[in-house]
Amino acid sequence: MNEKNNAPSDFTESEEANKKNNHSKNSSFIESLKNEFGSIPMQMDDFNKNIGLFTVQTANSWIEEAKKRPVPKMLFSEFWYESEVCILFSDTNLGKSILAVQIANSISRGEYIPGFKLEAEKQSVLYFDFELTEKQFQNRYSVDYENAYQFDNNLLRVEINSESEVPDDLTFEKFLSNSLEKLIIERNSKVLVIDNLTYLRNETEKAKDALPLMKELKALKNKYHLSLLILAHTPKRDLSKPITRNDLQGSKMLINFCDSSFSIGESSTDKGVRYIKMIKARNTEIVYDAENVCVCQIAKPHNFLQFEFLDFGSESHHLKAVSEKEKEELEGQVAELIQNEPGISAYAIAKKLCKNESKFNSFKVKVSRIHNKLCPKT
Repeated sequence: MNEKNNAPSDFTESEEANKKNNHSKNSSFIESLKNEFGSIPMQMDDFNKNIGLFTVQTANSWIEEAKKRPVPKMLFSEFWYESEVCILFSDTNLGKSILAVQIANSISRGEYIPGFKLEAEKQSVLYFDFELTEKQFQNRYSVDYENAYQFDNNLLRVEINSESEVPDDLTFEKFLSNSLEKLIIERNSKVLVIDNLTYLRNETEKAKDALPLMKELKALKNKYHLSLLILAHTPKRDLSKPITRNDLQGSKMLINFCDSSFSIGESSTDKGVRYIKMIKARNTEIVYDAENVCVCQIAKPHNFLQFEFLDFGSESHHLKAVSEKEKEELEGQVAELIQNEPGISAYAIAKKLCKNESKFNSFKVKVSRIHNKLCPKT
């Protein structure tokens, strides 16, 4: 009887011991699983970053990667920082090339331009000049072709070799990219100025679109950690309107592909005065906006054509004022055409009245406003 009574007690003790043993084994097993699976994200982060088109890392890993790179320094105040693709645009004959050479000269000498900031150290600059002949360049930086300005040897001016031919198996953009890459490696230059994108786009039928060229330039920037200043023209614009990103030719494509952008405007108060306005920025806030443009004049005190800083000002002060008399005259002309030709479109009126074809787009907008006012849609 005692044996029977003791049996369950012995079994219970044994079962309890087994449970403890199994629990201990399970805990060890779970811990090992945690350790094993807990390391998987790190392994993926380390060995499986590139998936097809994408590079994937944790947000923290990206920051750790960024810590290895230097903090970008100013190359031309807040307008252009190191490691940026920056676009400088304006209408023709407003001094883009003058300012670009001045910026390149500043960086190559390690000397700031009065009125502007330079944080980067003295270094090599490649200036791709597709605008001026060597004689025109000499004239700008000399006194009647004598007493030439002495540039630092860090500034290398580059022209397109007229005798070179694009290989049959390459696009113009790819051939240009390959040539740029060889030059960058040979000269170990990190700063490039391209004057200008509009010329390159129109240089050959294979370069109809600026977008592929911008992609090639951005790929080079990322590969060699370059800083690029790219000059571009704008179509004729309405000088009574503030400068916006829409004034850049192909703005939707180009503005999206650049890191920063600024523009030069002409002052209506003085033909020798220019203002510089920020259009896009990623490394800083927009410091030089419509209420705080940099006002300069173009001067040649001796043998160096340059922008001379004058003051800060409001863009509105430099815009062309459209007089009430001009508005009334245009409205009268539109009204007369509508009366003589009922049903005439705003576009047709603009074609009849526009005296300068290069300003047709902005003129058409003015005519459309008057047309809508006189002939409201019901």
